[in-house]
Amino acid sequence: MVELVKLWLACIRHLVAWPPTRCHSIVCVFCVCITCRLPFANANSLKVGFAQADITPDVQAEQPVWLAGYGWGRRATAVHDSIFVRTSVLDDGQRRIAIVGADVIGLQYPEVERIRAELPGFAYVLVASTHNHEGPDTIGIWGKTPFQRGVDSGYLDRVVAAVVGSVKEAARKLQPATAHFGAASDASLVGDSRLPEVKDATLRTIRFTAAAEPSKNLGMLVQWNSHPESMGPHNTEVTADFCGVTVACLEREHACPVVYLSGAIGGLLAPPRDFVDAATGERLREGDFKFMNAYGTAVAELANRALRGDSEVALTPFACQAMQISIPLANPLYRTARIVGVVHRQGVLWTGDFHDVRKPHAIMTPDDFAVKTEVGCLRLGDFHLVAIPGELYPELVYGDFQQPPDPAADHHESKFEKPVAQLFPTDKWMIAGLANDEVGYLIPKSQWDWDPPFAYGRQRPQYGEINSCGPESAPIVMQALDECVRQLTDAQNPAAPE
Repeated sequence: MVELVKLWLACIRHLVAWPPTRCHSIVCVFCVCITCRLPFANANSLKVGFAQADITPDVQAEQPVWLAGYGWGRRATAVHDSIFVRTSVLDDGQRRIAIVGADVIGLQYPEVERIRAELPGFAYVLVASTHNHEGPDTIGIWGKTPFQRGVDSGYLDRVVAAVVGSVKEAARKLQPATAHFGAASDASLVGDSRLPEVKDATLRTIRFTAAAEPSKNLGMLVQWNSHPESMGPHNTEVTADFCGVTVACLEREHACPVVYLSGAIGGLLAPPRDFVDAATGERLREGDFKFMNAYGTAVAELANRALRGDSEVALTPFACQAMQISIPLANPLYRTARIVGVVHRQGVLWTGDFHDVRKPHAIMTPDDFAVKTEVGCLRLGDFHLVAIPGELYPELVYGDFQQPPDPAADHHESKFEKPVAQLFPTDKWMIAGLANDEVGYLIPKSQWDWDPPFAYGRQRPQYGEINSCGPESAPIVMQALDECVRQLTDAQNPAAPE
């Protein structure tokens, strides 16, 4: 920069003696020089912006709002609290990415592709869902009856538009920032209703502070691993569930926006069935708004523990790697839902290679139908964000597989999948579950248990397989993720030419 200033002063001294055309030329040359240098001068300088949009449905309208996540016929009767899409946009001077958390059961890949089509200037747009069980059906399988679609297409269009609008708004609010990573664990805050009992009880945070004012919080990402179902199956009031409480607590305390992400919530990881309110000592149970508030507050306090111990982390430069994949649809219930029109989603031909997503599949047949989805990984400086298109079982986070697997499991001799934690050199990573899609449970293949005899001496299978595409889902997703990470590593450390 000193050299540029000297050049500029030298030009000023000579400009008055030169003809106007020569003056114009030298100014143009100097401007080109500045333009060429500025992107490099600003490269790796982190900026961040936040925004949110209200997506609360009108439950008094003529069109019914069917609540997702449990059984059929659960029509919304009131709104307890609003639901939102919450967005952060990050920029490193070269690339711009968006990270969105939506208070819905799941947004399918076709909707995410619609969103991205409206945001062409972004290197990557990640749209994750909290998996809210007390919000509108956005997939289709929770309508009035098993044979009636539960999605209001007009509402789905509204959600898509809200995501696009919030991303654009957050991009307008970009400002220089410093990032801090934190983590804290509490196994008592999450229950596992499926054997073997394995949990990811770690909450992870990224906090952004103003680069010029370190004491000022600009916003944060919070990732926790629990189904938003604290209100249970009998509630008929729209709510963001405990996630909304957690966000509200943190926003009040830290005076900044919060984007909430659900991590590895398969298994099934959910709030404990009863919970003691730390403020009153009262024992509360699922299905009570007091339970929801107490649990959401406890998760916020766990986040505060993570924030109190966080430390600065370099979040630039950005590198993004995503892979479209196909997953064979073995689940007969999912097939039926598509046949009867409850789920509106085109498929691709299953060729045996999950990389092959090119051939559309128009006619449903049992063995060659697959869904196209996406796995991704963002390398943000020294930090990684993993994009998983479904509900990841916690065994696939740290590799805590039952060894040996129960011999009654259908594929108990299957090779264990490579877990998330083994992909990265440090613990500075986050999992965005239900990212860009919802393909159901991602169950370790060695635990898949559809056919009798059933594992653990049970008379019937455990819950899980009924809401999964099939036994190949987890192996495919984890292999694709491994390939994404290796491609990022290879790009960062290219091999020397021979």
